[in-house]
Amino acid sequence: MKIPLISFCFFAFFLLLTCYSASAELFGGYANLSTTWTNVETLTVNSGYTVDNIIARPILYSSEQRFACGFLYNGTSMRFYHFAIFVVQIVPWNVSAEYSIDYIISPEVVIWSANRDHEVRDGAILNFTATGELVLQDDDGSIVWTTNTRGKSVAGMNLTDSGNLVLFNVSGSVVWQSFDYPTDCLVPGQRLYQGQQLVSSVSSTDSTAQKGMYSLQVTDDGLVAYVGSNPPQIYGAYYFHRRKYTNERSYIRFLNGRLAVYLSYAEPDDPEFEIAIPQASPFQFIKLVPNGHLELIDRQSYQNWSVVLDILTNVHGECGYPLVCGRNGLCRGNQQCTCPTRDYFKPVNHYRLELGCSQITPLTCDSKQDQHFIKLENVMYFTYLTYTPDMETLNMETCKQACLNRCSCKAALFRYHSNISKGYCYLPSELFSMIYVDPSYNATAFIKVQNVRPVSLSHPSHQVSIVIGSTIGSFVLLVVVSVGFRTFVVRKRVKNAEREEEYLLDQVPGMPTRFSYEELKSATQNFSKKLGEGGFGTVFEGILEDGSEIAVKRLEGLTHVKKSFLAEVESIGSIHHVNLVRLRGFCAWKSQRLLVYEFMSNGSLDRWIYHGVREHVLEWECIKKIILDVAKGLAYLHEECRQKIIHLDIKPQNILLDSDFNAKVSDFGLSKLIDRNQKQVMTTMRGTPGYLAPEWLSSVITEKVDVYSFGIVLLEILCGRKNFDISQPEEKRHLLCMLQKIWEQGMLSDIVDGYSEDMKSHGKEVMEMMKLASWCLQTDYTRRPSMSSVVKVLEGVMNVETNLDYDFTDPRMKRTSVTHEQELTLLMPSFLSGPR
Repeated sequence: MKIPLISFCFFAFFLLLTCYSASAELFGGYANLSTTWTNVETLTVNSGYTVDNIIARPILYSSEQRFACGFLYNGTSMRFYHFAIFVVQIVPWNVSAEYSIDYIISPEVVIWSANRDHEVRDGAILNFTATGELVLQDDDGSIVWTTNTRGKSVAGMNLTDSGNLVLFNVSGSVVWQSFDYPTDCLVPGQRLYQGQQLVSSVSSTDSTAQKGMYSLQVTDDGLVAYVGSNPPQIYGAYYFHRRKYTNERSYIRFLNGRLAVYLSYAEPDDPEFEIAIPQASPFQFIKLVPNGHLELIDRQSYQNWSVVLDILTNVHGECGYPLVCGRNGLCRGNQQCTCPTRDYFKPVNHYRLELGCSQITPLTCDSKQDQHFIKLENVMYFTYLTYTPDMETLNMETCKQACLNRCSCKAALFRYHSNISKGYCYLPSELFSMIYVDPSYNATAFIKVQNVRPVSLSHPSHQVSIVIGSTIGSFVLLVVVSVGFRTFVVRKRVKNAEREEEYLLDQVPGMPTRFSYEELKSATQNFSKKLGEGGFGTVFEGILEDGSEIAVKRLEGLTHVKKSFLAEVESIGSIHHVNLVRLRGFCAWKSQRLLVYEFMSNGSLDRWIYHGVREHVLEWECIKKIILDVAKGLAYLHEECRQKIIHLDIKPQNILLDSDFNAKVSDFGLSKLIDRNQKQVMTTMRGTPGYLAPEWLSSVITEKVDVYSFGIVLLEILCGRKNFDISQPEEKRHLLCMLQKIWEQGMLSDIVDGYSEDMKSHGKEVMEMMKLASWCLQTDYTRRPSMSSVVKVLEGVMNVETNLDYDFTDPRMKRTSVTHEQELTLLMPSFLSGPR
């Protein structure tokens, strides 16, 4: 049979493309439903001539090979990836080899990222599901990001030649597009609507880094740039000249050579105003960079990117940007940074003055009488050029008094034109960089500071103190001499212990942020907002300067505080999992030991599960999700970390819930790190009565002690009561004894009698959960499941073991005379923790 010449040529060309194509989608930007990509080495493409250590794993290219989307590793020491869209160019690598190609990938030019604040690891999966949803899952199966397009008739996915990732339906209409969820870039053809924003990254070397301080938005007033504070402060703007229909949705549109602002009623050729932009050669984009500049970046060649326009540049140059000299800093001339005064401010870093200044004595709202102002002549603030003043047509003293009366006010910034009694007053709640200006600006800054009152030597009580001090001076001297040697020895031991602790902290891989004591004192309003307290310390609510909410645990108790502190930092300082409470940082200052966590707004699990205590009844689907979350967190600790971590204190008080009732395991103060090749470990008894596994009596433990504690927690959740409840009749005080009896009598459903109607309607699932709890509570720890097996049971891919021992009798419970929970504690002399 003869093959037509045109068909043969097409077939040969297709084979030729296949020979040197690194991906099936290389020359087509489309993907079909039910397609899955795994973040593995086989996807890797080197970064060509770009920044060092970049690893790009493209999965989809635009048809003209201008853009790619895929997994991107930013070159840091930790292997964390983002699903991102970035600029790419495919060119011949070796002209002597006709079909050899290579990639000049520019991953530093990342125009969009899906999981900006939640990186994934090797083995992560991107799934374009059969129901039309694009889902990113980490290697542990947790969902990190999704388009939320399930059931919206999505038919396919396309990466367009403009760099837009689009999900479309059968008619070709857009259902979802990345252009509607911008990160820090605009590319030609992209629009930025009211309600959308560009947000800078925190790092100038990593375009996929977490969100930074700066944002750009279209508002009713115009194109406005903000720096993050409460409320946000404007540092750059292009204002609308005609104000019509401001309730309509306006937008800006970026094209090569043109950045135009449109009101929604305007015709496409009738913009509100335009910003002149140099023509691209051959490609350009706009980026809000980490220092707050809005830059037009042009590619002059394959290897050369350059800034051709700074769109937000103001009359004060670099000094006009909010953090050019950090918080409380002063900027002069060519970006020379100083602090306001040595008496009240000190540099954050003496070698890097651009990092700003901190107050030596922080402001406190309850000491207004001890506050006054530092006057700085000819000092201006960046908001003067763009921001409506807080107060106007008033004099300087009124402005200062208004700041004194406002607790959140950090400075009174005053400026006038011709009449000093009718000036403008700015009262910022956060004070960023200030600017030295010419006297003709008529600008003065009054910075609020806290006094440190000296004791008056002329005061009678002070004179009495001097007499008394002189009288007992000799006695004190004798005492000092007699105990001098002992003091010397004690101090030496303390210093050695502190050095050892510092050394241990330095050895923690990926050590979290180290906060200063003053930072945390300010964030918690002098530790005034208490969230709770327990055996090892008190937890306070706080807000950091970047506006993020935190929980600060101040450890207390001389004997065990350092052990608990080091255990916590060492255990979770360098690990990240969606079901573990994130340790954001710590503080070790003098005798103070503080741990800083992400804030969990719904508190601990015990508030929601016990009859008579819980705030409201949780629905069964929510309960199942909480149980699965806890199981995944423990499975990660036991089986996926570099070192196996045994928590040793699993209980409802140590399971926290965020605003969406996602559960996270917390409080690692008693945890134990062991090498993966260790099967068991000897340790002193630790934990909480009622949750301790029977093998604690031998002091030989494995990760199965956590499985047992999980079983107790699961049982408490299902039954809506504590494991030991003194308010119950004697035969019902021990939940484990009740569980054993109902198994023997075959009346398993009786144990959840009186629980919610929602749970009763899911009786079959509840019974399966009860069987799972029984499996976890086997007295012989070798018969308990691993936590990964528990996860599989909860996800429906594995069944509960059927051959179980239903004798749950703990040797500690055989005394029938136990009538109070405290008696259990007396039977177990151990190192115990209270609820924390």
